[in-house]
Amino acid sequence: MGQRTLLYDLHLALGAKTVDFGGWDMPLHYGSQVDEHHQVRSDCGVFDVSHMTVIDIRGDAATAWLQRLLANDVARLDQVGKAVYSPMLHEQGGVIDDLIAYRTATGYRLVTNAATRARVLEWLDQQRDGLAVDVQVRPDLAILAVQGPNAREKVAALVSASRAALIRTLRPFEGVMDGDWFIARTGYTGEDGLELIFPGDQAVAFFNDLVGAGIAPSGLGARDTLRLEAGMHLYGQDIDEQHTPLSCNLGWSIAWEPASRNFIGRAALLAEIERGVQEKLVGLVLEERGVLRAHQVVRVAGIGEGEITSGSFSPTLSKSIALARVPMATGDRAEVEIRGKWYPVRVVRPTFVRHGKILI
Repeated sequence: MGQRTLLYDLHLALGAKTVDFGGWDMPLHYGSQVDEHHQVRSDCGVFDVSHMTVIDIRGDAATAWLQRLLANDVARLDQVGKAVYSPMLHEQGGVIDDLIAYRTATGYRLVTNAATRARVLEWLDQQRDGLAVDVQVRPDLAILAVQGPNAREKVAALVSASRAALIRTLRPFEGVMDGDWFIARTGYTGEDGLELIFPGDQAVAFFNDLVGAGIAPSGLGARDTLRLEAGMHLYGQDIDEQHTPLSCNLGWSIAWEPASRNFIGRAALLAEIERGVQEKLVGLVLEERGVLRAHQVVRVAGIGEGEITSGSFSPTLSKSIALARVPMATGDRAEVEIRGKWYPVRVVRPTFVRHGKILI
């Protein structure tokens, strides 16, 4: 038996099929993964993501400490509520985790992946080095992600007037406290929506309110196909400690200026740039029947080979799509080995669908 969120029994009551995910028993779907996917693209759905880790950072040295720990720069968060996506690197430039850091009235709030929890907490402890920082892990909080074009209006109709006003005025990639609730306009589906962090003892009642308002409970299956269509990375597949952000299409998340900011992994990344980055992450589209899966070999004629990192059938496109790490010189065509046979694939920018629009 794995770890369970406070909503586990409710998931079962709603008919969820559960699976192990990073040591947590989580809902895969509530009957139809494809229906849940389409519901989020066309209306909205709610995901229990309370398995993720919330860490509050306070103290006089918090900003300087996070400037060293993260490849992106928290000093850019010049107002309470602003957020930044960032890799957290080790000295060799590999990705320990990818996370969101929010500026709060008392410091910073980090939201990190579930599977990296132990590694991240160990790394934070190793890097404190007597600095004046307070690190508080928040297992007392629940996290719900309500995603889709109608998500904000439907949630606003269920909460207090002050929270509804906040939801309607939040800009993308902002997160603000209202009482004991933290409301962020972020997500992992390529649609508009919210991530709500609030006391765990309120989770069951509010989840029931959402479902009662017609917001479909949605599981990890739809979450995976939605994020894949949006070209968003899954830790442990598309990014890991063996690869740097430069080989994962995450160069945009590195703040190189000011040059004096010596974040962990900076020297390794500069050395990689000097040598020449050898790989990149691309999107693949299979035009024939078949399914692209992680670890299938990608062959690029006259150039070399790569590997699919994430692959699945795309409900929006009605085709199989994938993210793949391939040689830098890869053009617009390649082949993938499926069950001993080679199939042609189209190589595209690794963003297939965003805000309901097909981009390939």
